Order: sequence, then structure tokens, then C-alpha cells
Amino acid sequence: MPPAKPAEGLESFNEIATIRVELEDIEPPIWREMEAPTSMTLKALHETIQQLMGWCDYHLWEFSDENYRYIPPVDDMDWGDKPCRKAGSVRLRDICKDDKTVLTYVYDFGDDWRMNVSVTDIRQGDPDTSYPRYLGGERAAPPEDCGGVPGFYELLDAYGDPEHPDHEEVREWLDERDPHFFDELPIKYALLRIANRRNAARKRLRPKAT
Repeated sequence: MPPAKPAEGLESFNEIATIRVELEDIEPPIWREMEAPTSMTLKALHETIQQLMGWCDYHLWEFSDENYRYIPPVDDMDWGDKPCRKAGSVRLRDICKDDKTVLTYVYDFGDDWRMNVSVTDIRQGDPDTSYPRYLGGERAAPPEDCGGVPGFYELLDAYGDPEHPDHEEVREWLDERDPHFFDELPIKYALLRIANRRNAARKRLRPKAT
């Protein structure tokens, strides 16, 4: 008898989607795009977005759609006008629609970084490709704790104007990093590390040869 259950599990494990994340209220846009498995939990999606943006994951966060807020496992976030679900218990495929699913992702309720997360093109992935896989992006992400969108614009103004009264302070705070420089290589490496961990789990789902 063929090993039906492992085969079905592997097929589900191989399902992927194209995911685009874009920061709200910033022009020109700051965005990232990747292919990711729909078996990914929203907690894992949060962790992957942190890698896409080069952030350090030390603030609270949540996802939301028209029905729910999806929150990390902390007790004091169960508030608001929508029922809550634990992000670690919800997979993308649990909430994805056939054509397009849009989530709002909020990171750091002080700086209030808001991102549109669109999930499209659900399909079977290439069994020889590691996921998640980085596809592209534009512009460096804002540094953490810079004061949200208004603070980010002020930081760019001060950094770019040697006559600005905060120019030297901003350069020192940035540790001489150029806030305009977008380095994609660390993103590719970070997603590859995530994909390699996932591949180890995928191998366990493959039916053993008889």
C-alpha cells in the first residue's frame, strides 16, 4: 500500500506563495518580496520579515486582517475590537484566499511601523528549491528606534545635510552607517539559513524507499 499520508503531508509542505511586504506612509516605497511556504506560521512569518528588514525583533508586534488580530504568546496583548489568535498556531494556508490575501503587520507599538503584507500566487513549489527564497526589494529599512515614519524622515534630512544641527549626532547614532545603502546579501543569507532548517524537516516527511 502506498504511503498516502506522508505523500499528502509533503505536498502540503511544498505549497508556496509570493509574499510582498511594504512599509506604509513612506515614499519612495520600501518593500521586499519573497517566495515562502504556506505551511509557515504567522510567528515564523514575523521572524522572516524581521530578517527581510534587518531588524532585531525586540519589540512587540501583531498581524491583523478583517476578522482577527494574530499576536505573539504574551498575556497582555488580548485587547482591541477584534478577537485574537496566537500567531504561532495559525499557518498562512489557514487564512489564505485563492487570489490574494492582505494582512497588516505592525512592529514596535512606539515607532508604529506598519506594513502591508500581500500573499498571492499560491502554487506548488519546486521540490529542488529551498524556501523561503528572497526575490527582491528596494531601499534600506529604517533603523529601529528612530521615531517611526516622522523620525525616519528627520533622520534622513539630518544625515544628508552637513549644516543640519543634528548632522553629527545622527552620524554618530548610526555608527557611520549610510541609511540609504541597501545591502541585499545579508537578507539572502538569512533566508537561506531559515530555508536550510526547513529542508531538514522536509526530509523527514519524504516517504522512505522500500
